[in-house]
Order: sequence, then C-alpha cells, then structure tokens
Amino acid sequence: MLSLVAFLIMIGLLITIHELGHFLFARMFGVKVETFSIGFGPPLIRWRGKETEYQIAAIPLGGYVKMYGEDSMTEPVQGKVNKEAYNDPRSFHSKPRWQKMLIAFAGPLFNIILAIILFIVVYTTGITEPAYLTQPVKVGYVEKGSYAEKAGIQVGDQIIKVNGKEIKNWKEFTVEVGMKAGKTVNFEILRGSEKIIIPVSVPEDITKENIGISPIIKPIVGAVMKNSPAEKAGLKEKDIILAVNGKPINTWFEFVDYMLSLKENKPLNLLIKRDNQIITVNLTPEYNETVKRYTIGISPLFETKIIKYPFVEAINKAFEKTKELTVAIYKVVVGLFTGEVSFKTLGGPIAIAQFSGQALETGITTYLFTIAFISLQLGYLNLLPIPVLDGGLIFILLIESIIRRPLPEKAKEYLAYVGFALLGTLMIFVIFNDILKVLR
Repeated sequence: MLSLVAFLIMIGLLITIHELGHFLFARMFGVKVETFSIGFGPPLIRWRGKETEYQIAAIPLGGYVKMYGEDSMTEPVQGKVNKEAYNDPRSFHSKPRWQKMLIAFAGPLFNIILAIILFIVVYTTGITEPAYLTQPVKVGYVEKGSYAEKAGIQVGDQIIKVNGKEIKNWKEFTVEVGMKAGKTVNFEILRGSEKIIIPVSVPEDITKENIGISPIIKPIVGAVMKNSPAEKAGLKEKDIILAVNGKPINTWFEFVDYMLSLKENKPLNLLIKRDNQIITVNLTPEYNETVKRYTIGISPLFETKIIKYPFVEAINKAFEKTKELTVAIYKVVVGLFTGEVSFKTLGGPIAIAQFSGQALETGITTYLFTIAFISLQLGYLNLLPIPVLDGGLIFILLIESIIRRPLPEKAKEYLAYVGFALLGTLMIFVIFNDILKVLR
C-alpha cells in the first residue's frame, strides 16, 4: 500500500510539472490551451477554467496539454476547423517554429528544473547515506555459493577496475555493475601487491540477487528485535561482538558465517565489549522459519554520514549531482544501443512503485532524492528524437526549419505510427520485465 501511495504522489507530481511547462509556455506565446489533463483515459475529476478544461484522468501514466490547432501541421486544403486553426493567431499551428520548439521543450525543461530544486532541498535538509559508499571497494565478505565465490574473489581483495574503468569507491562500483545486469564483466583485483583480472557474471536482477560481496562491516549490534533471544539475554545496541564460543570475530560476516554453520539449537557464549568493558552474554538461538536457519534477533550497525550543506553550497552540489546523473543517464542510453547495458536493467511502473515505496520508508529526503532522479530521467527521455515524444516534435520542427517547408502530413502520420510502436513495445517489455522480477 505504501508503495502505491508513494508511486501515485511521485508520478502525479512529475506529470503535473511536465505538463505545466507546456501549458505556461503555450500561454506565454498566446496559444489557446483547450485541455490540461493529468493522466489518460476517462476523467475522474473535471472542472472548467476561463478557457481551459482541467481534468484528472483514470490512468496515471502520463498526461497531456491539448492546444488549439496543434493537429493542423500543414496548410489545410479542406475543412472549416483546419482553416480556422491555420489562420487563427491563437492556434499552435500559426506560431513560428521556434516558439513551437520552446513549447515542446518546456515540459522536459520543467522536469529537469524540478530535479535541481529537489536536490537543493535534499542537500540543504541533509540526506543520510552509508559511510562505506565513499570508501575503496575492499571485499569484507564473499557469500558462499555466490557468483563472486565461483569466480574466485576472496576476502581482502580490492576491486580497482570494472571492464577497464577505474573504480574509486563502492558507489561507483554499484553503478557500473548495475548497468551490466545479465552480462559477464572483468574485475581488476588488487590482491596483496598483485593485480589480477577475474571475469564475474552479474545476475539479471540485481535488486533480488547480488554478485555476493560486501564491504568490511564491523561486528557492532545495530538493532535488537523485540522478544528475541538477544533481547532476553540483554544484548544492546552498539555492543561489539569480540568472540562467539571462543572463536574470535573481526567482522560482522564472520559472525554471520558462524550462525549459518549452526545445525542444532545449542547455547552460545558471546564475548561483548560495551562502554569499554568486556562482558559475556549467554543465549540460545531460535530457529527462524522465514529464513530457514538459527538466529538470535540482531542486525548490524551500518556507519552512516549526513550529507548537508549551507544553501549556496547546496545549489552548487545540486548542479554537480545533476551533471553527474546526466552523464550516467547518457551512458545508459548509449550502452543500450551498443549492447554494453542490458535491457533487463530497465524498470517499468511496478519497479518504480517498489523503488519509491522503499525510498519513502527510508526517509523523506531519500524519497525526494528519488523523485528528483526519476524527474531527471523523465526529462531526458522526453527529449529523445522519437515521434510522439517532445523530442520527436522538436526533431520534426528542426527538419522543417532546415528544408523551409512543412513535412507531408502522411510522413508525419507514419512517423507517429513508428513512435507509438517503439514506445508500446518498450512499455510492454518493461512491464513484462517487472513481472518477471516480482515472480523471481
């Protein structure tokens, strides 16, 4: 339910801002706007303004601004309505091509501006992220039976390159690997003083299955579940686990491995450091039916840092983040055409809903950051030179400006059919991809 609410709020805001851009620029150039719609299909709510009908429609996967005379793309030869639209100074058709291009460009522009504004809000308010994201990619744990273990990656390895590209931290590593879903990539590993190349398969859905490596995480208790063996035994947050049944513990995953090795319900003796004091805690694990193993009811403490800046600096950071994500989006688009990025990485409405719900659960600033990122993607997506998208209309208008005459109406119709076919195929693919991910 939370995912649905988060999705509807997000998509409603993005569509409204996008269509508002078209609306305001159309009005600025004196074009009569007949309909302003949030959503497609039959209207759920409708009201009449001075000359524009506003509505919220049933299918919240888009919207439109219907301008008077926008269908009259060539000089009419018959039909009263077309002739009126052709001659009326308030029609879209009668406006100069540069004005039409700006009206088309305004929707994506407003999405990009919204992204920058939200980034400013996030960086001014402060956003929390795991501290390890900015640390070198040093492997603290290799999951048994994982892609990484099968490839030969070991604890202590440091990944310095992915497919020849230098990787400075876990954040860059996550992005690069995320774009290679379903493919095999070459990791350049620093093992001691030796550099080696290891090919590693990347799972098709990295949101459900990862390659099996994690950063070094200290064995510090982050949370204790209510009524768990850990709570009953007196374990507390920020307790440091030093040993279990006499076996020294240096990282959280060493403790995880020990717990995974348990085949029976036998007591554990934990050596704990608490407030500079060394104490022992005795407890007995319980079998967890959900995860099918013995647990004591604790989770690790992830070190985090708050990214927060003064207002002026937040503006600079917002533009830097926009530039960084713009480059990343460009690489993804190019990679899809060259085959470097798998189409299986694409997500549709279901994936966005899940993602937005998780972001809202994490916190309002994370949710706003997510909206900003998707708004940026929506803006650039609409600028692609595909018929029926804003970029497609701009592309046609540019061609007409070069040849100094309108394209034949039939040519525009065929281009529109091609555009609908491309977008329809893409939509079917991403929804099918979403369903497969959910089923997995």
